[in-house]
Amino acid sequence: MNLPAWIARRYFFSKKKRSFISWLSILSMLGVGVGTMALVIVLSVFNGMEDLNRQIFKTFESDITITPKEGKRFMASPQLLARLRQTPGVLLLTAVAQDNALAKYANGQTVVRLKGVDDNYLQRQQLDSALIEGKLLLRRDGINFAVVADGVRSDLSISLIDILTPLEILYPRSGQSFSVLNPDAFSSESLTVAGVFFIESRYDNFVLAPLATARALFGYQPNEVTSLELQLRPGTDEGQARQALQEVVDKATTAADRPGTALIVQSRDDLNVDLYRAIRVEKLFVALTLGFIILIASINIFFSLSMLVIEKKEDIKILFAMGATAGLVRRIFLTEGAIIALTGAVTGLVLGVVICLAQEEYGFIRMGMVSSIVDAYPVRVYGSDILLTGVLVIVVTIVTSWFPAQRAARVASVSNS
Repeated sequence: MNLPAWIARRYFFSKKKRSFISWLSILSMLGVGVGTMALVIVLSVFNGMEDLNRQIFKTFESDITITPKEGKRFMASPQLLARLRQTPGVLLLTAVAQDNALAKYANGQTVVRLKGVDDNYLQRQQLDSALIEGKLLLRRDGINFAVVADGVRSDLSISLIDILTPLEILYPRSGQSFSVLNPDAFSSESLTVAGVFFIESRYDNFVLAPLATARALFGYQPNEVTSLELQLRPGTDEGQARQALQEVVDKATTAADRPGTALIVQSRDDLNVDLYRAIRVEKLFVALTLGFIILIASINIFFSLSMLVIEKKEDIKILFAMGATAGLVRRIFLTEGAIIALTGAVTGLVLGVVICLAQEEYGFIRMGMVSSIVDAYPVRVYGSDILLTGVLVIVVTIVTSWFPAQRAARVASVSNS
């Protein structure tokens, strides 16, 4: 039998009287429990926000993107495109020409992000779930169509029923003096709006158009692009595919006979690394703040154990007279502190996980925003967060219980002398 644990349990579950010390122990347990529950819930919400952003990016951005290290465009030769398509794991390759432009519709105008894509872009089926009106169409019977974001539709009051009013895209000509009075200052292309999509506010100024239209508007050469977007086959290791693609573009751009612009291969997470870093830093500071709250709540353990040492001073002397050592007495009060803290921590962990799972399943706490992509706050419970919370509570318990336990051991040492 573990004597320190048995005596500590007797102290904790004693029903002889409910003294101030007992109520202080209960208050300590509740404080640790509430702090632990809050920490689990908040960390899970940050995890959910990170997963939500990945889901949003996956709806519009490709798995892998190839861009120039310097400048905003480069020549994508047919040989390079062929090698990229032959790279293991590559499913689709999309050439992209993208830049800011001015959009006019009827009497309205606004600045948009024009993204010209080739014909296989729609095969990625990323926007299928984001389409809210019309259809995904870029070219048919020699007519160029556009798919616009809901923000562009709202700014220009675009009506998909009105097929006679075109969406006019204007872009400054290279080498011309910029002047709204100069009719030759802008290149223009007219498009018919085929559909409207909505993902999230950061994509609300996008207009998708055929690649040939964008190239003609920007003044690009036939093989010139701003980026190459690649979709990987399901189950492909993203890291290995990224490394293999980087080797392909390095060989293509460092060839002795035809050196080209240096290119960089980036995953979807690489393109949004600043956002993920900001979320993780904020998560860290919130975790530290709640950790301090748990520490403050655990100070009650220090006071309750200190008062318990005073109350049980005669019991300690009796234990020592029966042969107990200072180490055994210390372990009794350390175990008492552990019972108080871990009871609250386990209860808080269980409640926190249950609340997060219920939110994940039923979404009873709503975002309260009409334009949000999700109705309820996203949460995701990770085992690493549960482990981190448990370790934090154990460390706090040892810190707050050590000094009262050491004081009890000194009582036994004084009795011995």
